[in-house]
Amino acid sequence: MSSDEPALDAVTLEIIRNQLEGVAEEMGEVLITSAYSPNIKERRDCSTALFDADGRLVAQAEHIPVHLGAMPEAVATVLDHDPRPGDVFVLNDPFAGGTHLPDITMVSPISLTEDAADDEIVGYAVSRAHHADVGGMTPGSMPAGAREIHQEGLRLPPTRLVEGGEIDTDVRELILANVRNARERWADLRAQLAANERGGERLRSLLDEHGREQLLDAFDAVIDYSRERITSELAALPDGTWSASDALEGDGVTDADVPIEVSVTLDGGEATVDFTGTAEQVAGNLNAPLAVAKSAVYFVLRCVTDPEIPPNQGCYEPITVDVPSGTLLHPEPPAAVVGGNVETSQRVTDVTFAALADAAPEVVPAGGQGTMNNLTIGGRTDDEHGTGEFSYYETIGGGFGARPDNDGMDGVQVGMTNTLNTPVEALEAAYPLTVERYALRPDSGGAGRYRGGLGIERSVRLETSATVSLLTERRRIAPRGIAGGEDGATGENRIDGESVPAKTTREVAADTTVTVRTPGGGGHGDPTERDPALVERDRADEKTGIDEP
Repeated sequence: MSSDEPALDAVTLEIIRNQLEGVAEEMGEVLITSAYSPNIKERRDCSTALFDADGRLVAQAEHIPVHLGAMPEAVATVLDHDPRPGDVFVLNDPFAGGTHLPDITMVSPISLTEDAADDEIVGYAVSRAHHADVGGMTPGSMPAGAREIHQEGLRLPPTRLVEGGEIDTDVRELILANVRNARERWADLRAQLAANERGGERLRSLLDEHGREQLLDAFDAVIDYSRERITSELAALPDGTWSASDALEGDGVTDADVPIEVSVTLDGGEATVDFTGTAEQVAGNLNAPLAVAKSAVYFVLRCVTDPEIPPNQGCYEPITVDVPSGTLLHPEPPAAVVGGNVETSQRVTDVTFAALADAAPEVVPAGGQGTMNNLTIGGRTDDEHGTGEFSYYETIGGGFGARPDNDGMDGVQVGMTNTLNTPVEALEAAYPLTVERYALRPDSGGAGRYRGGLGIERSVRLETSATVSLLTERRRIAPRGIAGGEDGATGENRIDGESVPAKTTREVAADTTVTVRTPGGGGHGDPTERDPALVERDRADEKTGIDEP
């Protein structure tokens, strides 16, 4: 902000901040309503945000935590490739700004005027969406046994899909030649293009309304405001160092536990989160890019401070994340990583919350389900659903950990994901699948003064032969209770009634039934202190005292 310009008054700043967040939200609505695949249209497995010309996050929609906290890495990588007005970059490379290969990111420079190729770039519109297939060794691109990233799908470093306002047809055809169900993939990519275009249109309208100087000053001001707020919140927590450890249940190649260790140091409004002692990178696909680990840490620290602080670059600046290179949370190529984004991120969330339980006991919950329960089913059809390939992907909700002053929530997405479920009607209309059971799991929440949330049971019958991949956790290490509360129930996977490993890929025949029973949340506080009226209500609602089928 120049010295001869008056500072933005608080009212104007609040108006512009809400307008910027409104742009990001509208981008998300365009993406969701324009997409074709149920994973984006119904489950909303996508995120949108605005960045300034320097690549700083200015505003985001309230979408997927693991997407949003990692987005700055993608924009920073694109900035190294000389973006120009009229370009749109596409990328998914986890070692060059991405998270895992199914998450495709688009980054579009926004210039002062729409058609001027040499105009000033004032910001970037960014969208990230989980595509139901990006190639690789199995349909759905979530193979449980992948040992290197090349098995997981098409890997895109920052690449111009659009240059000077025109789609590069060679790049488009290269992408579509390497994915299953190319028609659906292109429809979803076009939805991302539309979302980014809307972001550019709306930001230019704000430039017309407020003027260049005032809007760019507002970018600085909203980031400064969030930095001051979170610094103040961190300073209100006690200084000191707190540590915790946890483990993943194998890496998809072996069943050996994979340890994660963390130390969180709070010091006068700053936080340093150190993962020294965490396992070396593994042979399987649970390696998580550093951007994913950072995203999980940012999420936890926002939860234990004030989640109402405007989410932007300022929230991250007082936080340092230290991870040794070559480890589980900072792997080197060609490590497989598809499970790191969905499962390891959840464990980073769990262990960081556990470390802060004594520093912020009034806000830290008991352990949630700690997994996304990834279910992918893919194959070919030649029936009423049409002829061609299909890829169904879903993360399945479970129990939220009990809170210091309330029960945990039942059957919700926990931690680093924030998606909806696929409605039964939409799922059965789009895929050769039938949902046979979809219900809460009684007695799956840990007992406590406040009860952990219940897990879910979801059974899907296949109407055709297909490949089934499961990437799940908390099948033998239960979600933790806290302050005397009991642990939540572990999850379970079954194929035609047979218990199968937490991470598995199988070829199955038509009429096979796949059942996923998700974990419950841990309890909070001594169970003997629970209000008798709540105990009776749990029984009346059939949340406790009912045997599972």
